[in-house]
Amino acid sequence: MNIFVIGATGFVGGSLARHLNAAGHTVTGLARTGAAAEILAAQGIIPVAGDLEDRRPMVVDAARRADGVIYAAQPAPAIETATTDELIRALAGTGKTLVFLSGSGVLMQRTAGAWSPDVFAEHDPFTPEPLAEYRKAAEDSVLAAAGVRSMVIRPGLIWGPGDHGHVSMIYRPVAATGAASYIGSGLNTYSHVHIDDVTRLIDRALTHGRAGGLYHAAAGETPNRWIAEQVAADLGVETRSLTTEEATEVWGEFGALIMAASSRIRAVAARRELGWHPEHTDMLTEIGEHRLRQLAYTTV
Repeated sequence: MNIFVIGATGFVGGSLARHLNAAGHTVTGLARTGAAAEILAAQGIIPVAGDLEDRRPMVVDAARRADGVIYAAQPAPAIETATTDELIRALAGTGKTLVFLSGSGVLMQRTAGAWSPDVFAEHDPFTPEPLAEYRKAAEDSVLAAAGVRSMVIRPGLIWGPGDHGHVSMIYRPVAATGAASYIGSGLNTYSHVHIDDVTRLIDRALTHGRAGGLYHAAAGETPNRWIAEQVAADLGVETRSLTTEEATEVWGEFGALIMAASSRIRAVAARRELGWHPEHTDMLTEIGEHRLRQLAYTTV
């Protein structure tokens, strides 16, 4: 297939573009700058100059030329809404594939660090997180696209080499605070999944997914306090429970929101329809990595 990846220079989109290229697909990737284009070309990915704001028509043209389009970008809400709407219109009636990479943040629950008993399969009803209502609306538009083989992939917290998830967020402020921190009881939990398992799921969706398919990606769960305890043991520091106000000082307002929330999912349709099974199930295997220790040692 000729696959166009929007977000090919990002963590997930980049991993996916490299995976698909290695699998023998012809992969093109959106490049906002000349430097980004050079990086993609060096990886065997054909760069497409453009962006999702002023040069969006170039992006839509590239989508029309491809057999399949994977949206793996993280722009501002209004830009995402406009982009997905234009992609749907451009591909309508073609039968081409459109995969929209979302995330379990759409069903995130603000639990202030407490555990939530709620866990959601792909088609279970939920109340969208207010800050992610625009993304849930984009999901719905993609799934309802007429004449398009459209799908939504909704992973949990994605981890792996180079990630910026909860493990790195707990390592990063240790030098400044002297402790590995969590919020409240620290039992809030995000379902997590390794980047390699996400790319394998999207690959399977390209070949076996159905039009209107919604697929979760989840491999395990690790409460934030457990992560903090492992980080503390690795660095020889204490753990510390933070109030919401203290957490905002440590991670910023949005970071504190994420670190205090729960987002638990089950990958029922992904397993049943696509035969997907995760190979990496223990996010705590990241503990002790040099790149993570450096976050704590270099932010004094």
